[in-house]
Amino acid sequence: MACLGVCKEGKLKEEQEAAACTTQDGSTDWHGRPAIKAKSGQWTAGIIILWNQGLATLAFFGVGVNLVLFLTRVMGQNNADAANNVSKWTGTVYIFSLVGAFLSDSYWGRFKTCAIFQVIFVIGLVSLSLSSFLLLIRPRGCGNQQNPCGSHSGLEMALFYVSIYLVALGYGGYQPNIATFGADQFDEEDPKEGHSKVAFFSYFYLAMNLGSLFSNTVLGYFEDEGMWALGFWVSAGSAFAALVMFLAGTTGYRHFKPSGNPLSRFSQVVVAATKKCSIDMPPDADDLYDGDHVNESSMNGNRKILHTDEFKFLDRAAYISKRDDDDLKKGIYSPWRLCAVTQVEEVKCILRLLPIWLCTIIYSVVFTQMASLFVEQGAAMKTTVSNFRIPPASMSSFDILSVAVFIFFYRRVLDPLVCRIRKKDSGGLTELHRMGIGLVIAILAMVSAGIVECYRLKYAKKDCIHCEGSSSLNIFWQVPQYAFIGASEVFMYVGQLEFFNAQTPDGLKSFGSALCMTSISLGNYVSSLLVTMVMKISTEDHMPGWIPGNLNKGHLDRFYFLLAGLTIIDFVVYIACARWYKSIKLEAKTDEKDEHGSFRV
Repeated sequence: MACLGVCKEGKLKEEQEAAACTTQDGSTDWHGRPAIKAKSGQWTAGIIILWNQGLATLAFFGVGVNLVLFLTRVMGQNNADAANNVSKWTGTVYIFSLVGAFLSDSYWGRFKTCAIFQVIFVIGLVSLSLSSFLLLIRPRGCGNQQNPCGSHSGLEMALFYVSIYLVALGYGGYQPNIATFGADQFDEEDPKEGHSKVAFFSYFYLAMNLGSLFSNTVLGYFEDEGMWALGFWVSAGSAFAALVMFLAGTTGYRHFKPSGNPLSRFSQVVVAATKKCSIDMPPDADDLYDGDHVNESSMNGNRKILHTDEFKFLDRAAYISKRDDDDLKKGIYSPWRLCAVTQVEEVKCILRLLPIWLCTIIYSVVFTQMASLFVEQGAAMKTTVSNFRIPPASMSSFDILSVAVFIFFYRRVLDPLVCRIRKKDSGGLTELHRMGIGLVIAILAMVSAGIVECYRLKYAKKDCIHCEGSSSLNIFWQVPQYAFIGASEVFMYVGQLEFFNAQTPDGLKSFGSALCMTSISLGNYVSSLLVTMVMKISTEDHMPGWIPGNLNKGHLDRFYFLLAGLTIIDFVVYIACARWYKSIKLEAKTDEKDEHGSFRV
């Protein structure tokens, strides 16, 4: 008996040691076994993914940053048609992000989804490079500001559009999954790796901005000079290098199994709750179905979500009625009549996220001005230093530099300082705190832009015909508004990535990242709608309007101040939504203090 007891103790000790060596968040290795911490994931895999993201972003913006110029100079389109086609193409990228997130969470998993869409991305860029070099850039040397290219056949136009939409499909389907896949490499149940996971999102956003910095400056210069084929080939080479690097780390990644179609799971909850709408529910959650009878709640190893009190109507889907109890005893189970608590809480999580997500759209409206009205404003300012002309679009480099500076400022200075001031185990600023700070800084950016525009108008020539450089105010006065936008991105978009990754269920992580991209997409559409409404109202009685072709006759400053006012209103609504929000409660986190789950502003 003593020997048997020793054997049992030894076996228990081995199991404890094995558990300590493997991840606790349910992730697996390449072979589907529990991932061993020392041999998978962490910064070894994270750095590969950061390089992959930087190179892929360089490749994408190598096409996107000057696509409107390519359409006008090479494809022969007018400014309005080119701008409209670029808007459609950009919107399509974000729509494809939802497609990629759905396939990843439902069927393929994040690694397979990232690999497949990166292959499509490379094919699109190679096709674009070949078609441009062999067919579109004719005669040789055309495509710069002085020498537009000739007309093209229907086949050549079709090949071009197939190529750029393959690029949109590849990058859009890849983008939301790579951020989540990078976060998967860190076990949030381990305190040290959990801290690294938070840091990863900051460095991920930094890698993305550094990739776009190279595209906006170096590639943008070559393409502006008419060397389109060179720019596209560099983009294709960068995307191919990113793919090779990503595949090279295959055996060292951590993985999560896909959880099946979320649309069917959501529909089951709604249908089951509706069927029991006339049943009197008990006041507590003791009679709710936990899914253990059919192991439904595990959802391919994903963690259980604990019951919450919001949206009580949906709890009816998990209530075990007399009929359900009889069916379970007979071994009969229908998810369209009875759902596990975890499945019901998945729906609740998404419903709680929607108000926060809607509040980020107005911020995206502010963010989109950097690529449109900021550039038009800069073009109407003094853009020359000695004999060197500064392209107005290149001022976005100050935004990227601001992002880099504020990421390190937040990680190294602000976050440790807040931790010491708060003197709590909950750490520094929560994600919702940071998103609120991002909105405040966005207000400062619009106020700064409005003040600069007031002074630009003061020193502008009102009667100019070609009004580029018509104001004596130097373009470097725009630096503060670009810097404010960059700082706000660090708090808003990085915080948003972390928030949606942390607050979505295990089976919907990629969908959370896709929400960030759709926020930017809707921001573009809302901005376009807002400009249209403002111009319709402000041009009544034959007035030139706030944003006319000649900015010297308009009031762009009023539009900036309008955006500042809308962002203030959005900030007030956001505070209310953030105070109402309750964070997700996973079974593995029940022992944590309430402060860890508190996301109140």
